[in-house]
Parts: sequence; structure tokens; C-alpha cells
Amino acid sequence: MALFRLCNNAKTPKSALKFLDFRCIVTSCRAVVLPRFGGPEVLQIRSNVQVPDLKPCDVLVRARAVSVNPLDTRMRAGYGRSLFEPLLPLILGRDVSGEVVAVGSSVESLNVGQEVFGALHPTARRGTYADYAILAEDQLALKPNSVTHLDASAVPFAALTAWRALKSTARIAEGQRVLVIGGGGAVGLAGIQLAVATGCHVATTCGHQSIDRVLEVGAEQAIDYTSEDIALKIEGQFDAVLDTIGVPETERLGINFLKRGGYYMTLQGEAASLADRYGLAIGLPTATAILLKKQIQYRYSHGIEYSWTFMRSDSEGLHEIRRLMEAGKLKIPIEKTFPITQVKEAHEAKDKRIVIGKVVLEVD
Repeated sequence: MALFRLCNNAKTPKSALKFLDFRCIVTSCRAVVLPRFGGPEVLQIRSNVQVPDLKPCDVLVRARAVSVNPLDTRMRAGYGRSLFEPLLPLILGRDVSGEVVAVGSSVESLNVGQEVFGALHPTARRGTYADYAILAEDQLALKPNSVTHLDASAVPFAALTAWRALKSTARIAEGQRVLVIGGGGAVGLAGIQLAVATGCHVATTCGHQSIDRVLEVGAEQAIDYTSEDIALKIEGQFDAVLDTIGVPETERLGINFLKRGGYYMTLQGEAASLADRYGLAIGLPTATAILLKKQIQYRYSHGIEYSWTFMRSDSEGLHEIRRLMEAGKLKIPIEKTFPITQVKEAHEAKDKRIVIGKVVLEVD
């Protein structure tokens, strides 16, 4: 049960309260809370979690659907503990789709009552596993009318991760060749669709269960890494490689298939893991040194650019993603939906790989 306070003067006549009720600001609501790191069993559903006051650029969203990302399950298990442990308890979740309930004093592009979708930065303390989520104005876009809240919630975090790699970093252009390593996951699928929409020729690696899916969204070549020799099957060289797997084997593969002047981007940067192992004071400088060493090494040995990539809020990117969704050119298929009250079961299904594809929590 959410608690409200009116944004209007206390002397507002009762006859006007029905009209003004949607302008209320939530003071507390139901949320999924992470009090400590561990398995799915540590997640708690609490009914009266405080909702902070809105900052000038904030938007309060009544959530209708939130998706479960790999980052959520990894954070729950302790990934990033060097950063997040002092901030416990946390609310997990990065994606959301819902309706605008209230806006901060500086918000200009969104209004109460509009349907929106968007995603928080990976380091946000208060996530979206709640009845009400708070996002900055530039982290939201209008939801296309043709897309359901469930489908909209599955897209932004994954698509913005792929956008940062391919569009912001590699600046892919029409006619270029792009290789997506691990195209069957949400980020990989988003990357394929973004590259295809740009006019690129795309090849990808994936498991056999994802072959049809990646071909349907526009990949020209799909290689089953479980039964085929990727090095022998891939043809030609590429302008950009997005590696969603990020193990030494896939890094070597991606680097060797790049043209000079190309870009290799991996999701598996070492900053968080090294910080968790050695603490922030040692871990972050060590990660920076490793990254710099690799950048210099590959620039001189292969003539390519190397980077660790992660999701970053990007208003321009989100609005382009919205346009592609509206045109039917970008979609992340949902394999299973759970009510948010079954969040533990949803996380368990992902941990045990009972559900391989995208999982979405429906917020009633």
C-alpha cells in the first residue's frame, strides 16, 4: 500500500481532490530489498519502503514492469560489494516501464500521466524493483504506443549497453562489418539490431537455441559455438567487435578478426572484480593500469582500439532506441514473466539457468 501526500494546498476543496489525486507524490511503497548479499532467498519484499523526495530533474514512475538483468543477479550475489556493501540495503533493478506520477521542478519534456520507459545507471542505489521508481529525466523516454509495458521494460538497459559500445565508442556506419560474440543474450541481440538498423553487415556467435532468433533480427551469419569452429567459420575481417562473453578465448578471437583501425569492446571489464578483491583504493588503480596496458599493446600490435564497455545513460541513444522499437526494428524477446511477488523464483530461474532468455517482473 503506497502512502501519498498532495502536492497541492491543504485547503484544496474536496470536490477537486479526484482530479488532483494523480498529482500526489508517493512517500512510501512496496519494494524488493536486498539487505545482504547471497542467493535468491535473501531478497525481501517490504511494504513500506521510503520514497525519497524528487530532485529538480527527477521523475517519479509508477512501475508496471521491470526486467531482470544479469547485473541484478550478480549484484545480489556480491558483485560490486566494494561499492555497494556500505550502501546496503539496496533495491535492485535497472529497467522500468510505467506511468509518470510526478515530476521535479526542472523537468520539461515529460508530464504526469504519460507512459514512459527507461533505465538507471549500473551504480544506482535505489533500483526499479518497486511499485514506484525514480529516474532522471534524461533516463526516460515516451513508451511507444505499439509496445506493451512488459516488452518495453526488457529493452533499455541492454540496448543502451550495446549503444554505448557500437554507436558512442565504435561509431559504426553504414556498410561496415560488425561481429557480435554472444549474440543470443539481450545485449547481443540489441547490438545486432542496432548494427543492422545502421546498415552494417553482422555476423554473430551463439548457442544452437539462438540461431533462428539472431538470423530473424538481421544477422547475416550465425555460428553455433557449441558445435562449430568459430575461427574457421568466420569470414573476412570486421570494423567492430562487441564481445558479450569476455573470456580470454573470445578476446583473442575478436582481436584477430578486426581490421586495423577497428574497435574491440568487451562487457567484462575488470574494474569491479579487482575492486572487490583488493578494495577500491588498490583495485581501481590496478584495473586502470591493466586497461591502459591492453590499449597500448593492441594499438601497437594490431592497430586497433580496445575498451571495456558498460551501460551509460544517454538521452539521444534512448530516443533512437525508442524510434527503432516503434518501427519494429528493435525488440528483446521475453522468455518468461513472473509477478514481482515471485522475485525470488525469478532470480533462482536465472541462477540455475532454468530460463535462459529474458525474464520480466510484472508489477500489479
